[in-house]
Amino acid sequence: MLMIFELMRIAIKIRKLSLVIITFIFITASSFIIHWLEPEIFADPFIGFWYVMTTVTTTGYGDFVPETTIGRLYGLFLYFFGIGLIGIVIGKIVEGYGIYQKLKEEGKLSFKGKGHYVIIGWSNKARHTMNELLSIDDQAKIVLIDNLPKIPVENENLIYVQGDPTDKTTLQQANVQDANAVIIYSKDNEMDPVSADGKSLIIVSSVEGYAVELKTEIYTIVEILKKKHIPNFKHANVDEFVVADEALSDLMAKSAVHKGSSKLVMKLLSRKSGVDIWKLKKREMWKTYNDAFEDLKSLGANLISDRNDFQLLRKLDEPIPHDAELYVICSKDIYQQIQKRS
Repeated sequence: MLMIFELMRIAIKIRKLSLVIITFIFITASSFIIHWLEPEIFADPFIGFWYVMTTVTTTGYGDFVPETTIGRLYGLFLYFFGIGLIGIVIGKIVEGYGIYQKLKEEGKLSFKGKGHYVIIGWSNKARHTMNELLSIDDQAKIVLIDNLPKIPVENENLIYVQGDPTDKTTLQQANVQDANAVIIYSKDNEMDPVSADGKSLIIVSSVEGYAVELKTEIYTIVEILKKKHIPNFKHANVDEFVVADEALSDLMAKSAVHKGSSKLVMKLLSRKSGVDIWKLKKREMWKTYNDAFEDLKSLGANLISDRNDFQLLRKLDEPIPHDAELYVICSKDIYQQIQKRS
């Protein structure tokens, strides 16, 4: 018994991988040993393996029982040492899972997936963006980069990476090079637009610089507090800007002149309205804008623009360029139907 307890004490201190290997060897060897000790009861090593596993897991079906003294003594050894060893292995597995969960919550793990969305800077706006992305695609993976001590919200689709977004190691950890888009937000209640936009400029420059280093392209979207700061971002190859104060000011002005227009815009931006703006590529069957307009109308979708050009009704008879990016307003179901036809 003292020897068994000493073996158990040593087993507790062994590394997880070594313990798994030792356990595998122990169970395999025991399967052959019990077969060798009582070949009439345990006709082959597989039956021995069955007996060993039902013993060390305390299942104990009783369909195979050793009849000799030495066989029973070995069975007692399995009770004491085998059950203890399996218990330690299970404990190590639970401990490892707990460590994994802790590292995940603290943002210490790397994300290896592709086609995800990276949000840099947690805020109420970032939370809303996450919810909107998940309403579009409930399988979407969102990687958040911030310096918070732990993940701000529990969501199976949200992966947290703790670190400095200007550090290449952090960008590698978030796997930004394989992301669909990188969205950069200012902090909530930021009072100094110069400081906020300056931080955003440093971050997006780091992201785009990392893309140049990898000889790839990363689609970046940056929130800017002041429109006059946009020229400072030109060298950073930012794909899209969202000017916070301009968007709000424009919406307020339109609401004042055209009462109720803000409700229309907000409904269009929200998934709760049942429709959204979707981007489509040119189809071979669409030679002119009118072809696309009529075909999409028959499906229940409204063609509204080609990139930033909203004057399509004036050019319905003009041919559609091959690199056109058409935007439509429709429900998600109709958009999926259109995609299936392509």
